[in-house]
Amino acid sequence: MSERTTDGRLPTRRVSGALVIGGACLVLVSGASIARGAIARDAARSRWAEIEAQRAVVGGRAMGSPESRWSTARGSPVARLMIPGIGLDEVVVEGVSDDELRAGPGHLIGSAFPGDSGRSVISAHRDRHFHLLGQVSVGDTILTESRSENTAWRVKRIHVADADMPVLRTTATPTLTLTTCWPIRYFGPAPDRLIVDAELVHNR
Repeated sequence: MSERTTDGRLPTRRVSGALVIGGACLVLVSGASIARGAIARDAARSRWAEIEAQRAVVGGRAMGSPESRWSTARGSPVARLMIPGIGLDEVVVEGVSDDELRAGPGHLIGSAFPGDSGRSVISAHRDRHFHLLGQVSVGDTILTESRSENTAWRVKRIHVADADMPVLRTTATPTLTLTTCWPIRYFGPAPDRLIVDAELVHNR
């Protein structure tokens, strides 16, 4: 016996059931992704706490010594990023692949580390760790901790660029650049990038 109605359509209950099942599957997949992200983020923050404790013990010894050398392997915590004005406080990991960006903002391999000479580039997903980045204003303070340095930055420029445009030019002076997809609230792949450039205020 056919399950279709006289006009050839599937019964409403069957269609509704299929929609409910499909929606439930999407919720499960999304929930699993969020859970993996939370676990990775907690692991990065725990490792950062260990690094901070190690730095306190090392004290005045040179950061190049075997006891104090920090790992720069992919996924390893390499910095802490704080923007007090928007309540952002994240541990930055090395690399910008999906696995690394699940744990936290990622440091672009090959760019300078925050506080060193050159441009340091840190990226994160707009719907995760950088979901508040759109609230940053010119003049805001950004704080980073990296290796032996605590660095204060001032936001100098905020702009939006096409995602395919090569806008991250090299520079000799210490510069911090934060990037994420734009618009923040956008369904599907976002067409642009939000770029926040900050200039160094001081190291200590």
